[in-house]
Amino acid sequence: MMRTIRMGLAAGIIGLGCALAAPAMAQDDRMTPIAIPAQPNAIVLGTGALPGASVQESWHSQYGSVFARNVTLATLTPFLPAPGKATGAAVIVAPGGGFRTLSMNNEGWDVARALADKGVAAFVLKYRLNQTPQDMGAFARSMAQMFSAGAEGARRASQQDPAVTLAPQIADARAAFALVRSRAVEWRVDPDRIGMVGFSAGAMLTMATTLHGQDARPAFIANIYGPLAPMKASPDAPPLFIALAADDPLFGNTGYGLVDSWRAARRPVEFHLYEQGGHGFGMYRKPTTSTGWFEDFARWLDMHGYLKRKQGV
Repeated sequence: MMRTIRMGLAAGIIGLGCALAAPAMAQDDRMTPIAIPAQPNAIVLGTGALPGASVQESWHSQYGSVFARNVTLATLTPFLPAPGKATGAAVIVAPGGGFRTLSMNNEGWDVARALADKGVAAFVLKYRLNQTPQDMGAFARSMAQMFSAGAEGARRASQQDPAVTLAPQIADARAAFALVRSRAVEWRVDPDRIGMVGFSAGAMLTMATTLHGQDARPAFIANIYGPLAPMKASPDAPPLFIALAADDPLFGNTGYGLVDSWRAARRPVEFHLYEQGGHGFGMYRKPTTSTGWFEDFARWLDMHGYLKRKQGV
């Protein structure tokens, strides 16, 4: 769909998907190990185990949410609308967390439930992650080191090719699209109306899937507080929705070249730059206009016809 180019991952400075969320949640910022939650509807994708992985999956709570890390086997969890409500549109949801952890509530399950309530089938992608220390203290220190890389870490990451550095994650995304299409009739999904929304690192994966996902072919994409570095958009690039807070400490002051890239290619793009919201606001209720991003996204989907029921669904 789009020519292979190098994309600024900035993975060196992306941490927990909501590590920089509302100050009101500061009292709940301690990472507390928890048992792996039951996920009875999760479907294991056929991408195999993460090569060279020695640390097994574990979960923790923080900011009133739950996070997965050391994911070695990718899964996809469906959240389906009521049959009478289904529009036939679907979305692969990619949580963020710097490819070291996944914000499963705030940027995954809660988003999927809200989409299903709008009649859109949603599928939360728990993609494979870079390995981190099993010990929680060592993990916290590794995250602090990642944050300390700052702009220099972003500069180094921008020299990397996502087709290589994100190869396992792109494979997981491709498998997710393939699975949804293979069960489209069962799940009341139109195979040509499957999009992808990603948060922070998940937004990077969304853009990388659009660029390098081959048969994934998202019908539309959403980049929620991910990097907005320019890239060459092809004449058939999918419609793009972007949401970012101007005070985002990671990407709020790095330019908006991605918007210009889509406009230069004469492809549909909508950009919401909220005055406040920080990084990782997701589905948290905050006293900032960034809280309205989901309804803005839903209106955008409706404008493109994805909230309208397709005949035969």
